[in-house]
Amino acid sequence: MQGKFGKFLDQFAQRRMLKRWRQAIKTMDSLDPNALRALHGEAGQIRREIDRLTHAADGKLALIAMDADRPRRPIGSDWAWRPALWRCPQDPPGLTEIVNQTQLGQEATIFHDCDKSELSLRQLRNHAAEDRAPFAARLDVFRFDGSFLSLVLDFPPEACQGLGRRHVIRMDAIVDLERRIEIFARLNVKHGPNTDQVVRELPLQTPAVMVEFDLGYSDINEKRVEKIWVDLIFETPRMNQITLRDVAFSRRPRAEI
Repeated sequence: MQGKFGKFLDQFAQRRMLKRWRQAIKTMDSLDPNALRALHGEAGQIRREIDRLTHAADGKLALIAMDADRPRRPIGSDWAWRPALWRCPQDPPGLTEIVNQTQLGQEATIFHDCDKSELSLRQLRNHAAEDRAPFAARLDVFRFDGSFLSLVLDFPPEACQGLGRRHVIRMDAIVDLERRIEIFARLNVKHGPNTDQVVRELPLQTPAVMVEFDLGYSDINEKRVEKIWVDLIFETPRMNQITLRDVAFSRRPRAEI
């Protein structure tokens, strides 16, 4: 009974609130400036909370529908991961006039050396039938007076567990470009005081791309692997809209010869 009564009270309060705001709209022309400013401020606070709830709910529903926490694992893979920027809603969902080393969430960081930032990064919902990730990341670049622009993705600690030179790390992505540019992916493996790097250019002939980083050609100390991250490096990015509809990584042992 208490549950039904509580639900009744919630519905009653919701109807009262809707009635109050509808009445406020009808009487807006008769309000004095101070009352109108107060009403506007209250509406803005409510709108911000509703937007946050809607964004979080979109992400939760997308996870349920698309099972985004578990990206497809290529045959033989022992680990797979999709960064949070493509997996779940971020708060805030976007940034403008981005300064160097700005983070969006816990795993993604923008690096650049512009004197005046005309960059924005925001998270979007994916809706195409072929999209497996619930979210996309869109980078808008206008005037760009710097020499480099990169999006750095920090791998979770479990990516380091058992990592060795016998492993191949694979990156799958879906990329839409307003103007064709070169994009490079640089894998960084920190082991003790040293960091080994493997660089690959994304083959952008089609939106869906794949590159692999073979650690068999690296000099990593397998007993001292501490951290892994990938730099996505955008060459001559000015006056462009770069949409990363998906980015996912996996790891597999390389074939023994």
